[in-house]
Amino acid sequence: MSRRRLPADRTDDARGDAQSARADDADVEVDNPWFARLYSKVPLMERLFAPHRAYLARELSGRVLDVGAGDGGMFEPVREHGGDDLEYHAVEPDPNMRERAIERARGVGMPVDIRDARAEALPYPEDSFDVVLSSVVFCTVQDPERAVDEVARVLKPGGEFRFFEHVRADGWRERGQDLCNPVWKRVAAGCNVNRPTVERFVSHEAFDPIDLERVRVGAFPASPFVRGRLHRRR
Repeated sequence: MSRRRLPADRTDDARGDAQSARADDADVEVDNPWFARLYSKVPLMERLFAPHRAYLARELSGRVLDVGAGDGGMFEPVREHGGDDLEYHAVEPDPNMRERAIERARGVGMPVDIRDARAEALPYPEDSFDVVLSSVVFCTVQDPERAVDEVARVLKPGGEFRFFEHVRADGWRERGQDLCNPVWKRVAAGCNVNRPTVERFVSHEAFDPIDLERVRVGAFPASPFVRGRLHRRR
């Protein structure tokens, strides 16, 4: 399996061009008010995801980035299972979700620096974080390969990328996902059910797998789910 390469060392001009490109991408509007309202009214989803978000939050320490924080579903698990030395940051491009995340952070007493940004254009310098988290995010990012590059860029060497994502199935379910994805994507605010997300993660040359586990949660077509941890190569 081929591994994606991190960008080579850049001159100041090249770095400026790349930053401008990320800024241009960040101008693409993400705004789904009806989906945000619906999402907040599905407590069953929160209960199903709870043990897997606890897995992501366990023994967190240092400087942490929550990519695509949504309505702040990671905040309670991090508050409960994370360490006391956290500096927690989050990005969320949808203003409706971001507003709910800000309210949720206040409600649980979680100090969070929440920014308006997309996973493909993270507003942080290289080697900024000890851990990056993604919880049901990569199904919706517009350019997942670029987003993985960005995760690798902002992670410190030796840091961890922890994720919980629904992924492409196999057999008849894989074919069914391909058939229903165009409709699903329209009604689920850009969510794709047939992305090879884990393969994209583990094939990236910046990462080595630590732990990968398929878990029993979700239902067709938004299943199976995989959770895991990847090590950022030094």
